[in-house]
Parts: sequence; structure tokens; C-alpha cells
Amino acid sequence: MIVLDDWQKEILQTKGNKLLCSGRQVGKSTIISIDAGNYVINNKNKSVLIISCTERQATELFLKCLNYVETKAPKLLKKGKDRPTTHTLKLINGSIIRSLPTGTAGIGIRGFTIDKLIVDECAFVPDEVFSAVTPMLLTTGGDIVLVSTPHGKDGYFWRCFNDPTFKVFHINSEKAIRDRKISESWTEYQKQKAIEHLEREKKMMSVREYAQEYLGEFVTDFSQFFPDSLIQKCMILKRTRFRENHDYFCGMDIARLGEDQSVFSILDRTDRNNILQVENIITTKTRLNQTFNKMLEIDKQYHFKKIFIDDGGIGVSIMDFGLEHPQTKNKVEAINNRARSLDRDDKHKKKILKEDLYNNMLMLMEQGTLKLLDDDEIFLSLKSVQYEYITEAKSPTKFRIFGNYTHIAEALIRACWCARDKRLNIWCY
Repeated sequence: MIVLDDWQKEILQTKGNKLLCSGRQVGKSTIISIDAGNYVINNKNKSVLIISCTERQATELFLKCLNYVETKAPKLLKKGKDRPTTHTLKLINGSIIRSLPTGTAGIGIRGFTIDKLIVDECAFVPDEVFSAVTPMLLTTGGDIVLVSTPHGKDGYFWRCFNDPTFKVFHINSEKAIRDRKISESWTEYQKQKAIEHLEREKKMMSVREYAQEYLGEFVTDFSQFFPDSLIQKCMILKRTRFRENHDYFCGMDIARLGEDQSVFSILDRTDRNNILQVENIITTKTRLNQTFNKMLEIDKQYHFKKIFIDDGGIGVSIMDFGLEHPQTKNKVEAINNRARSLDRDDKHKKKILKEDLYNNMLMLMEQGTLKLLDDDEIFLSLKSVQYEYITEAKSPTKFRIFGNYTHIAEALIRACWCARDKRLNIWCY
């Protein structure tokens, strides 16, 4: 049985428009799913729409709603052809919950009339989407529920945070975890491990990043690295099949400990003036040997010229496997552990930095050289990338890049290095 925090109880008691701005892992999706579930259980002929930037995000919150309704009121669920799906929950009282991804413009979610709109990770949903979805509430006088961690002082979420027509709940992770009551679902051991995790994160992050991610604060000094307009301009491609005599390159981002997604980003660099993304493959909760076998499988399909790997952390094992295997030993390259030449004669070298990789990709996008797949997950990942300048006493100013959903971006920046490798004739005059 879930024991609710006081702020969660207050959310359930609050009617009208409400906004939950919080740090990570405070239980925001749990309480919003209960709120949505109670609404359709206790009201007839009501329509709830859950949206988020990507299908994965929208589905995760929807499944929590489904699980709550199945537990709380299983007899209300329709059966047969109207039984629950991964996107639709219909009740015998006429109420319904739907979940849909917004994409970058919300074109695919027009046409509904709804009584409650729930926007998950609202800060990452483009402004254009809201002009498409908010009219759905016009004739019902319905409510809007916005949920997110902050992402800079800009956009619809930030404006609603300062809108007096919204009841705002501002919850930080530290307080939520320390105040949470011990129960069967939240043990003393779990609480202590969570506190230790926060302490580690505070040491590893900058003060401003920690404030945004865990204290739920809107930070002025952060800027989005890839502008929405630039991402949308580059996202024009559909997936294509393998073509003979084409030069394919792969960038990999290996799931870190505690994470569950590895990414393979594949580029076609046959035309050096048009570098095309042909595929973006995400594997979920795979062991190291499975990730390596997946790499071999994809290489057999595309016959890569190079496979650029992030060998940090557990990725070093994939790198070692690749260097030992006859199929990949001449292809794999640890992109974050190389020395790049600073002159044509190879006399001066410098280690490639994370900023080099991101700036290289940004340049390719701005020049119109890089074309990306039209994929919501790619948009979300690139949008999530932020940067800051850190100034400390008696130390040079540091430039730092970070983000919440950067696994796809990290694979892409490595794949894009195919445009800069010296052996690929990057020196121009």
C-alpha cells in the first residue's frame, strides 16, 4: 500500500489547473496517475488526455494510470474489443483515458474534446504543441495538469509556473525524500540509499545543475545547446535500408550502471556534403554481452567503416571485446580517448573533449550538412542538452555540457566525428 506524502494528498484535493514543478524521483508520476485514475473512476463520461514529447514518456504515465484503475476499480474496466491497450483505457461509466506523443508540433493529436489535459515532462514539450491541444478544453471548461522538472526560464511550463490561474506545487527531491514516511513501500534502507544517492549527485554536479535537477529550480544561467528551430530544421529524413557501396559509420553510447538504454546511431557519409542519419537503434536493459552481440549484428548489416564508442565506465568492456573480435578489431575506436591533431603535420595533438564532439555536431547542423531522422526521441534528446559556464575563484572559466536524456545525443556526436577524422580528409584550405 502506498503511503502518500502531505504534498501528494494536497494535489489530490486540489481542483482546477495545477502545476507540479519538482526535482527528480519525488513521486510526481505516481500521484498524477492516482489523480487521473480517481477522476475517471468517480466521474461519468469524462475524457482525459495524457501527452508528452515522446511515446515512451506518455506511455509510462498512462501505464501507471492503468495499473491504479485495475487495482482500485477492476470491475469498471471494459472488456473484449474495448479492453485496455497501451494507449487507451475505457471504463463502463463512459470515461476514457488516452495517451499520445506530441511530436514537435502536436499535429497528430488534434480533434479530441477533453475534460482534463495532463502534460508529462511539460518543460520539454515545444510551445507549438499547446496551440494544438489547449483548444480541446474550450467547450468543456476542463482542467490542465502540468508536470515536469524545470528546463530554463522559457516556454509554456515556465509561463504557467508564474500564472495565478494555476495552483503551483514546488517540490524538491531532498525534502521529499527526507520527509517521506517509512512504510512497506518505502523502507528505512531505501530512504538511506536515496539520501546517499543525492549526496553523490551533489558532489558530481555543478551547484546550478543540482538545483535544477533535484531542487526543481528554474536556473537562469543555463542555455539549450541545440535550439528547437535548428533541431526541427535538420529532422527531415525517413529511415532507409542499407545500400551497397555506401560509407556507413556508427556512434555508440553504452548504458551506464543504473541506466537501461544503449544507443546505436548510424550515419551515411557517402556524400561528404550531406551526412544522413539512416537509423537510430535503442536497446533496453541489455547485458554487456548482449550489447556487444547487437553491435556485431548491426555491423554485419551495414559494414561500418568505423564504430565510434564511448569507452567511459562499463563501455570499456565493449571496446575491449571489439578490439579482440576479428569482425570489428579494425573498426572500433574509443572516440573520447583519442588525440586529435592541431596541425596538418601531426606535430601537435590534443585529447578530444566532450565539447569538441558537441561543437562539431552543432557546426554540421548549422551548415546544413547533417540531416537527421524525423524522430520524437531524437528531438527530446537533443533538446535536453544544456550548457553552462562555471566561474570559480582563481580558476579559469569552464564550459560544461549536460542533460537528462542525452543518450541519443551522445551516440550522435560520436557518429558525427566521421566528418572530422584526419584519415577522412578533414584538412581544408
